[in-house]
Amino acid sequence: MKRRRVKITGIGFVTPAGIGRTQFWYAIQSSASYARVLKSLPEEAGVFVGMEVPNFQPEPTLTTAAIKRLPRHTQFALTAAKLALSDAKLSFSSLRNCSPLVVVGASLMDFGSINKGIDLILRKGPTSALPSTVFTASVSSIGGAIGEAIGGTTRTLTLQSACCAGSDAIGQAADMVANGEAEVALCGGTEAPLYLHPLLELRMAGLAPSNPDNPERQCRPFDLWRTTGAIGEGACMLILEPESSPRQGYAFIEGYSFSSDATEMPGSGLSQALQLALANARRKPADVDCINAWGPGHRIIDAAESLALIETFGSDLRRIPTVSIKGAIGNPLGAAGAIQVGCAALSLSKGIIPPTVNWQYPDPECPLNLSSKTRTVRHELTVVNSHGLSGTNACLVLAR
Repeated sequence: MKRRRVKITGIGFVTPAGIGRTQFWYAIQSSASYARVLKSLPEEAGVFVGMEVPNFQPEPTLTTAAIKRLPRHTQFALTAAKLALSDAKLSFSSLRNCSPLVVVGASLMDFGSINKGIDLILRKGPTSALPSTVFTASVSSIGGAIGEAIGGTTRTLTLQSACCAGSDAIGQAADMVANGEAEVALCGGTEAPLYLHPLLELRMAGLAPSNPDNPERQCRPFDLWRTTGAIGEGACMLILEPESSPRQGYAFIEGYSFSSDATEMPGSGLSQALQLALANARRKPADVDCINAWGPGHRIIDAAESLALIETFGSDLRRIPTVSIKGAIGNPLGAAGAIQVGCAALSLSKGIIPPTVNWQYPDPECPLNLSSKTRTVRHELTVVNSHGLSGTNACLVLAR
């Protein structure tokens, strides 16, 4: 069978910048950071800075008692899935008889229930352990919950490839639609890591701020004075269909690939993922006219990504508009790549590139075409980068 073009026909966001396509798109252009001091964590552990989805409630049609008992990352995913389906003028029930594909990515298990279970055991003893944690805390339960919401027969896959999980979920789903293995896919990433654990460990590893001062300035992608970046939470789910679908698309997914770092240097395999994704799309580096970068605002990781971009694009890099949205929403780990893809699809369809929030002082090690302001730039081909702490890398190529 001839490989089909795959388009994004629905997008659902749950992010610190907003819930739903319209709210997210308006907020991501505002040059605002949504970092805050987190109030819900024990004071004895110190002050934590993160980017939280404010006042989150599961999408109204999902607020059954069963949904409320599910972990936060699963609630995010279900809500984002419902929003994506509504955006494409579909519903969970409308997918029931068409053997839909569900592919979801997440980096971490549900630390909310794990923390709660450990606290109970420490206070009341081992007989107070929560059996439900075994079933709901696993990453695989996220896709299962979406399959249950659809009902009938679904093909469900959940990926756990560190921070690349959301990108990999979209890439794998796109390949299956392109190859004729599915007519519709619901795919993306979700993450809810803003608990004492793993935030304490992330902070000790130098991956989250240790200084609570000026929290809105803690994540500064590619800026000369960047430090660690900040951790966020959220989800983005997409509806993918072949080009022949009657529904209008935001963008085509033209190519995808992944790679692993060959050395201890973070991001050393990203250039390979970029080149393979472009080859998969049958495009050249010179065809790219926008880069949606990983750029978490970490001193080492941002520099490593910049080096991979230099290796791939050479002197052309300075002409290609580049953006990192993490200054606004932080790094929601396995959800980050999916949110970037959703943002990049909207950017292509509207000819608008959001700002890189908090980028102020150019770093010679990161010679990228960045802007702290929204840019109106018609562009045709975007690459979306992801990098995971375990040495994973992924890249998607999107076309107008």
